[in-house]
Amino acid sequence: MATKVFINLPVKDLDRSISFFTNLGFKFNPQFTDDKAGCMVISENIFAMLLTETYFTTFTKKTVSDATTATEVLITLDAGSREEVQKIVGQAKALGAAIYFEPQDHGWMYQHSFADLDGHQWEIAYMDASQIPSQE
Repeated sequence: MATKVFINLPVKDLDRSISFFTNLGFKFNPQFTDDKAGCMVISENIFAMLLTETYFTTFTKKTVSDATTATEVLITLDAGSREEVQKIVGQAKALGAAIYFEPQDHGWMYQHSFADLDGHQWEIAYMDASQIPSQE
């Protein structure tokens, strides 16, 4: 069974992407960060590998998607509160991200979304399990 998750994303300007996510509060593992890739630490066992587009193409035989015109993946991260969701998305917008959906309030789950500098879609969600509707 897998014990770690590595999300690999192509980026146009690695330094710009590392700066964006660093300013959002993420850290990068220097052991796996160089001029071709940045290893963004999301949690103890979850990482996003930001790979230059040229380097990314060495891992696939398919055309690399342009995330500004096509959706290849939706990445959802949990937050500890509604306020934290708003804070993260607000910071992302201030750093140049685009808001692609307005906040969604489902009562038990609150989420808001942004597209990063390369167009990758990130959803930040807070869930209150005690408020999940019964399936009866």
